[in-house]
Amino acid sequence: MNATATAEPLAPQRPPSRKVVKKRRKTASVIPGFGLTLGYTVLYLSLIVLIPLSAAFFKASLLTWAQFRDIFTDPEVLAAFKLTFLSSVEAALVNTFFGLLVAWVLVRYRFPGRRLLDSMVDLPFALPTAVAGIALTEIYASTGWVGSILDRFGIEVAYTPLGVTVALIFIGLPFVVRTVQPVIEDLDMESEEAAASLGASRWQTFSKVIFPALIPSLFTGASLAFARVLGEYGSVIFISGNLPLKTEIVPLIIVNKLEQYDYPGATAIACVMLILSFSLLLLINLLQKWVGSRAPIR
Repeated sequence: MNATATAEPLAPQRPPSRKVVKKRRKTASVIPGFGLTLGYTVLYLSLIVLIPLSAAFFKASLLTWAQFRDIFTDPEVLAAFKLTFLSSVEAALVNTFFGLLVAWVLVRYRFPGRRLLDSMVDLPFALPTAVAGIALTEIYASTGWVGSILDRFGIEVAYTPLGVTVALIFIGLPFVVRTVQPVIEDLDMESEEAAASLGASRWQTFSKVIFPALIPSLFTGASLAFARVLGEYGSVIFISGNLPLKTEIVPLIIVNKLEQYDYPGATAIACVMLILSFSLLLLINLLQKWVGSRAPIR
């Protein structure tokens, strides 16, 4: 025999099977298992969301079809739904534009009072809605600081549908600003410099490079603002004046029915508003997902 034996070639190693990979993933996890976390999640959502909503739908199911039809053919209820949804959409659109503007200024510019202005954006979060409603009414009334100026041009804000929109804009603005602001902070400055070096104008750089990256966050902020202002009550009832068929909102109709001990009628209106709100939010989220899939990868 030769002293030096030739080494046999090593057999090719097979990749680990799927079972081995799954087993490794399970053993490597340091957080509680899927079954435990899923159980707590379902229990929490059931106690906080599903059971109360189920109770509302059950209460509304006690109404007959004729009673249900009488509730929603009431002109006062129809006017309240129209005002609530139109004002919420208008507020969301206004906040989308000005929320982007405010977020851009807070991120891209340095000026005295910037931190104070940044903290004022969160004021609607901390301020009680009733206090906000009283303050807006005092300012935009015909005898207020802003209302007296607008009154000279024949513009009335307080106790009109415009006042409802103004209150909803005040409540929903922080949702757009705080959603878009981190995205602007994470934008790649090299892309803007490259566009400028290639001869792009400032408007072309913004519209072709910056704005496409902001579209998903704008949709998210707009949907959050819309969902928040749709059920707003405290800041609206003071500035709206609660005029029947003119400035009544759906939450006020629900409260009035509860005060009249019409619980089935109140829950019926609440359930219909919930279904419409959920449908609109689902549509917005699907649209946001579609826009996000078409946005350029950065």
